[in-house]
Amino acid sequence: MDKQKLEYFRNLLLEQRRQANADLQNDRATALEGDDGVEDSGEMSELDLNRSTALALASRQSQLITDIDDALDRIADGTYGLCLRCSKPLDEERLKAMPTAKYDAECQAAIEAAEEIETPTL
Repeated sequence: MDKQKLEYFRNLLLEQRRQANADLQNDRATALEGDDGVEDSGEMSELDLNRSTALALASRQSQLITDIDDALDRIADGTYGLCLRCSKPLDEERLKAMPTAKYDAECQAAIEAAEEIETPTL
């Protein structure tokens, strides 16, 4: 992959990382909100649900940040855009849709089939 494309993906990943960090902070703040003024069990249930959802979203954001950092490391070491399983180049459209992609579509499908995961791939 040429330097211009690598710089494009690096900037894209850095922007996604910035947004993921902001979302993570918001989700953590939501999860830690106090229960001042809660008067009945219905309100408490809603508050618990909101906290649970915020914690799940924070966990997803943390994983996304890890994936972004891994992709940035691959840019730094020259392996970005190559499948980690078979070393074939990843399709550029795949990387545009999912800049953190580690595997080409064929390897991703094989991994998901082995793990019995049913998710769409690009």
